[in-house]
Formats: sequence, C-alpha cells, structure tokens
Amino acid sequence: MKPLRIAVLVALAAAVVAFAGVGRPESAGGAEKAAGGITVTGVGTITSVPDEASFTIGVQTQGSTAREALAANSEQMRTVIAAVKSAGVAKSDIKTQDVSVSANYADEGRIDGYSARNSVLVTIRDLSDAGKVLDAASNAGANEVYGPMLSRSDEDKLQAKALRGAVEDARKKAETLADAAGVRLGRVTAITEGSSGGPQPYYDGAMRLAKAEAPIEPGTQDTQATVTVTFAIG
Repeated sequence: MKPLRIAVLVALAAAVVAFAGVGRPESAGGAEKAAGGITVTGVGTITSVPDEASFTIGVQTQGSTAREALAANSEQMRTVIAAVKSAGVAKSDIKTQDVSVSANYADEGRIDGYSARNSVLVTIRDLSDAGKVLDAASNAGANEVYGPMLSRSDEDKLQAKALRGAVEDARKKAETLADAAGVRLGRVTAITEGSSGGPQPYYDGAMRLAKAEAPIEPGTQDTQATVTVTFAIG
C-alpha cells in the first residue's frame, strides 16, 4: 500500500504545479517588462506688468467715550468712501476690512479716552488712477494707507500660459535625460500640478499721504506654475 500512496501524492503535487501557472502568462523572452519611467519637474514663468492695485485706506479717530470715537470715525469714513467713489472707484471695489474701538490707557493704567478705526480695501482697476484716488482719500480725511498690492486683471490667462510652459519645460528635461540614457521617450503616464501662483509685490508698512498725488511704479511680476510629469520609456 505504501508505493500506491506515494504515487498518488506525486500526482497531486504535479497537478498543483500545473494549475499554479494558469492565468500568469509570461511576456516574450520569459520576463516581465520593467515598470517605471522618467519623472521630471517643469517650471513655467510668465513676466508681466501689473495693471491693478489694491490699497487699505483707513480712518482713525479719538473720543472721550467709545461712542463718541466711533461716531466721529463713522462720519469721517463715509466722507472718505464718497471721495473714493467720486475719484472713479466702483462700489464693488470697496470692501470693509476692519472696524474697531479700543480704550487708551494713561501711564497709571486708567482709561484716557478711546480710539476708533475703520478701514476698507480699495481696488483700483486702472493703475494710472492710483495717485488720484489716494489724493482724494487723503483730502477727505483718510489718515492711514497700506499698500500697494499689485496684480494683473488677466491673472487666469497668465496662469494657463505658465502651466503650458511648465509642461514644455518638463518635456525638454525628460528628452535630455532619455537621450543621455540611450532610451526613447514614451507617452505621458502621470502629471501633477505643484505649487503655483502669481506673486503680487506688496510694499509693507503705512504710507502717510502727501498733498500731491502719490506716484505708483508698477515694475514687473512673475506668474509661475510647477508640474511634475512622468514619461514612459519607449
């Protein structure tokens, strides 16, 4: 009986080996093709001249009581907003940023009056009007100005151009690597957008308004896009 039992076990083992290969065809040459590819990062940059500017324009007032300080501030701020509108700024381009009232303290710690503050973010669509708008705000009683924050009205279009430039840059880098490695560059298998954006130069700190129109020089700014692309090896 032992020889028969051994023969049956051998037959079962052979069947297991045979079925293990079902559904796993090997590629030509008896080995699977290597996975992977060439992964590179491309950067696209578009340089342009800003055509818009945003300023924070504010009014700060004092009063013996919080109510007095706020009332005086509100009246003065309404005058400033009216002046900015008259200078050509649309209502939709004026946005309140901050309204606050705080106590002023003397050296010994007692309350010595109150300060009220109100500020609005003003977007000037025509950069050449910036000096006129700031001058109007100053004459109307604005005593705080922060800015400018310069930008482009067509930032979306510039961003799209920067993305296309980033992909082209990635392809050039991949072609160089493929040539150096002696392989052929294949199709794109993956693409990921990285950090991108259009930097907007911001001149920090308060700028006290003068009697004459404030000169605003736009300079240039860069809109940048970054992509990571993987190419197959042909």
